[in-house]
Amino acid sequence: MKKAKLIAITGGIGAGKSVVSSILRTAGYGVYDCDQRARELMNTLPSIKDALIERFSPEIYINGELNRKLLSDIIFNDSEALIFVNNIVHPQVREDIMLWFSKQEIDISFVETAILKEGGIDKMVDSVWNVTAPLETRIKRVMARNGIPREKVIERINSQQTDLDCDRDRIVEIVNDGTTALLPQIFQVLKKDS
Repeated sequence: MKKAKLIAITGGIGAGKSVVSSILRTAGYGVYDCDQRARELMNTLPSIKDALIERFSPEIYINGELNRKLLSDIIFNDSEALIFVNNIVHPQVREDIMLWFSKQEIDISFVETAILKEGGIDKMVDSVWNVTAPLETRIKRVMARNGIPREKVIERINSQQTDLDCDRDRIVEIVNDGTTALLPQIFQVLKKDS
């Protein structure tokens, strides 16, 4: 029996990871969304909730839901708080990915993540699809999508770790510049990975 593959979809904010993920889902592939699942786990796992409340105060949750704005404000200005949160959340996400992956019934599954190395996901996957787009395109996309000013978008882009520190032969570039067709790129890479 052929070993099932797990492939990471990564790239900077506004590059178009979600577009690639959406195409793959439409084509019948399973795609694990790290951001979405991390949010769900932070709202549902008692071990995460208890640790965050103990570290930051009960106000970190409002009616059982994580106060994401408060947490963002805290970790954006306090690197130790960010490390603390990452050390609690990342291991749970990795465990959740493996549980999800074990239930997939297709040869190739995907995990979408903006923090490939930081989240420890680089060590879990067989290969990496790095979605890229020109900086100006990314800025415009995020401004339109999130309704935030250019300076804030640039701040977010600059705060992201973009170094793909894994074997270069495991990385495939997917160009999402708004002019290069995505579908042929995706299906060509899928053919190689099959």
